[in-house]
Amino acid sequence: MTKKQKFPYLVGSKWTATKKIDGWRHFQVVNRKNQGKWVYAEMVAACDPKVRFWLNAKLLQDGFQWQAGWQSLQEIEEADKALGSRE
Repeated sequence: MTKKQKFPYLVGSKWTATKKIDGWRHFQVVNRKNQGKWVYAEMVAACDPKVRFWLNAKLLQDGFQWQAGWQSLQEIEEADKALGSRE
């Protein structure tokens, strides 16, 4: 029996941060690492490859912080309204 891999489609996936990170919102996952029960994703800004950081992949499931795909500002604002923005 093989253990199901968590986040099998992580590398190459595109994400939009609901709040700017180092001045950017659009990121792509370029790497992953497993540490024990945790999975980490290396995020790189779409417009500035020097902006990169690791985060726990579980955080990508938080709709208040991240949206799957590259969203326009209008789409982010609509999603905020639908979720009942926390600001």
